[in-house]
Amino acid sequence: MEEYFSKWGESGTVDLKSELEQLIILTASRCLLGREVRENLFDDVAPLFHDLCTGMQPISFIFPYLPIPAHRRRDRARARLGEIFSTIIKSRKASGRSEEEDMLQFLIDSKYKDGRNTTEEEITGLLITTVFGGFQTSSIASTWTGAYLLQLKQFFATAVEEQIQVMKRHGDRTDYDVVSEMHFLYRCIKEALRLQPPIPMLLRQSHCDFTVTTKEGKEFDIPKGHMVASPLAFANRLPHIYSNPDSYDPDRFAPGREEDKAAGAFSYTSFGGGRHGCHGEAFAFLEIKTIWMHLLRNFELELVSPFPEKDESTAIVGIQGAVIVKYKRRKLVISS
Repeated sequence: MEEYFSKWGESGTVDLKSELEQLIILTASRCLLGREVRENLFDDVAPLFHDLCTGMQPISFIFPYLPIPAHRRRDRARARLGEIFSTIIKSRKASGRSEEEDMLQFLIDSKYKDGRNTTEEEITGLLITTVFGGFQTSSIASTWTGAYLLQLKQFFATAVEEQIQVMKRHGDRTDYDVVSEMHFLYRCIKEALRLQPPIPMLLRQSHCDFTVTTKEGKEFDIPKGHMVASPLAFANRLPHIYSNPDSYDPDRFAPGREEDKAAGAFSYTSFGGGRHGCHGEAFAFLEIKTIWMHLLRNFELELVSPFPEKDESTAIVGIQGAVIVKYKRRKLVISS
């Protein structure tokens, strides 16, 4: 983290959205893609993942192979990533090297219940899916978190104060247990995702006939085999669940309020829910909390561009334009 931010000067301005996109893909590569990519191939792999993400257009859900430029770039990127990972997997298998402790090696060593080994194509697909699922959504969530904190200075001050209290207990130590104590920062990220979910809609297929009864008592029959859609942008702002639903208020998730449980287990579904909930949720929160922990501890920040607007031109709802932030280096002072 410190190595990445060392390229920033003592003060200046940056496009926060662009910086966080680069940092998130670096983090995902470091944690998920293996030493070979991290040390030698990152400059090749990062643009390919960008082409994969931008290849997910709204029309892709209806015509996934429509011959449009975005789909052509997506398909070229997928083919090239397949070549890169196939070469790495073959090299590792040929050398018999098993000392690597990363996700790539875990997938290489994995077997199915019937004893069959994973194939190169399966490993490549799983790696690409994992990074694809977390890269764009995490960078968007991280940027929205910063935009809200920098616009609403009272919450920024509370987030900084939480860092001071954590540092009083642990000094500069920043392991998993320490990051897990940053409850207010967690709520800030969660609230940004409630208001600005990158995935606009959850889709599920019904496996049986069932009936849904609304809180007003109206019944809807859902036939087996039909698709059921849950629009998060609507569900996350239901006034009978969230008070002042259009307002950014991280404390709505605090003990004593817990509005995300007001209507049961699925009151908050920005990461989905049930058996098909996002398996990367814990990693996403850890990743974003770690980034903002570093920023809060080491920089004074000010949003100088207008508060950003949604970009709904792709299947994943992003942020329009640049998010320009002025920064100045500083260290938090911990008084005894």
